Amino acid sequence: MPADRPGLVFRSDYLGDTNAWQALAGLLGDTFGINITTLDRLGGPDPTSVPFAWFDANGTCIANISAFSLPLVVNGTFVRAAGLQSGAVRPDHRGQGLFRDVMEAALDYCDAEGFEAVALLTDKPDLYTRHGFRTLAQHRFSGMAPTGGRAGAVRRLAIGNEADIALLSRLLDGRRPVSDRFAPLRQREMFLFNASLMPDLRLDLMEEHDAIIAWQSNEDGSFDLLDIVGAHLPRLADIVASLPVSPSRVTVHFAPDHLAWDGEAVADGGDMVLMLRSTHDLRPERPFALPPMAEF
Repeated sequence: MPADRPGLVFRSDYLGDTNAWQALAGLLGDTFGINITTLDRLGGPDPTSVPFAWFDANGTCIANISAFSLPLVVNGTFVRAAGLQSGAVRPDHRGQGLFRDVMEAALDYCDAEGFEAVALLTDKPDLYTRHGFRTLAQHRFSGMAPTGGRAGAVRRLAIGNEADIALLSRLLDGRRPVSDRFAPLRQREMFLFNASLMPDLRLDLMEEHDAIIAWQSNEDGSFDLLDIVGAHLPRLADIVASLPVSPSRVTVHFAPDHLAWDGEAVADGGDMVLMLRSTHDLRPERPFALPPMAEF
């Protein structure tokens, strides 16, 4: 528990309080321009999420960061990890140590819970190196589209359809990690939330495989594979043959070690970087990327 601050109240694990949830939504909406209450129609926020925040006397959320369970596979080994998200401080309260307070409370919680690692995404990595985080370089995988695949029936899903959301949720809860190099085992809420924010995203169910393909097509005819959700992962050649595309090149946004295809690893030059704090030197041995649908 941080030291008292005049006019502010420290709260944790408050997501069951509707007013506090709306106050957190206000903070994140004002800071990042996103509406997290979209989660309310997608099944609700992650039940493992534990927020740490300062509120003022009017119930306004002033500063927050949230920890949640993020089980990972790294180098083929299960890692009991946590993630951090929803980190923000209102501009008129910055420079007062409020973010340090909530960050230290969240990390104390993660340590007490016995998490082996804590991950986060940020465009300000210097804020987190002082807390023991280090950057992990990510890559995308690019190459010629595979040929000779077996075409199967596909059905387009809609993130606004309740039956399709239920199907997505079922497959997300029983999914196989898309890579043994680095991948989350579960992150249903973030997949659904990210899907709701991406108007150009296509979600197609490969019915024979009971697997959902998250993809995008570009104006130049190239194909981006963002994620695969299912207990069994189809080959990339079968995916390309089944979808309504005829690309010459493909980009896979996660390590393709289960796709029977190899692409050139291209360093990710985006502003957001993945950082990890771990109890031992936990680092993928080969190029990898966190699938965009799992970004938090």
